[in-house]
Amino acid sequence: MVDLHIITSDDWPLWRDIRVAALTDAPHAFKARLADWHGGGQEQWRARLAIPGSYNVVALRESRPVGMVRGIPGDSGTSELRSLWVSPEARGDGVGDQLIEAVTMWALRSGSTTLKLAVIPGNESATALYRRHGFITTEELGDLLSDGVTREQVMAKRLR
Repeated sequence: MVDLHIITSDDWPLWRDIRVAALTDAPHAFKARLADWHGGGQEQWRARLAIPGSYNVVALRESRPVGMVRGIPGDSGTSELRSLWVSPEARGDGVGDQLIEAVTMWALRSGSTTLKLAVIPGNESATALYRRHGFITTEELGDLLSDGVTREQVMAKRLR
């Protein structure tokens, strides 16, 4: 059984620990690198969780963090799903589905009409998960990756 917990900037040590685990386990799946956060102090972690209107969720199994996701409010009725990660021991158990659904419900409650995300090209398991939840690839150009050539793939779904 997995419990989802909404966390705040006061929970920064938990967020730091799970984010470091995510970046260590799946560096290929994130634009950010562990080195970007490795030396980050308390204020850097708190600031990440204190974005106005953000929704930060950690999945816990028997009090151990096994997943994470963020919802970030955007412009013109669009919110963003970010930083989705599920630990290897919890993959295939529906944790990713629960985290995506939690952010989707948050976006709806926030009045968003669209939920979008960015995925690193080649991350087929993440892309398949997002497609199962109704996300489709858009023509929007994602952020440029560290190679200076490749861009993130932007996906979105209508909520209303």
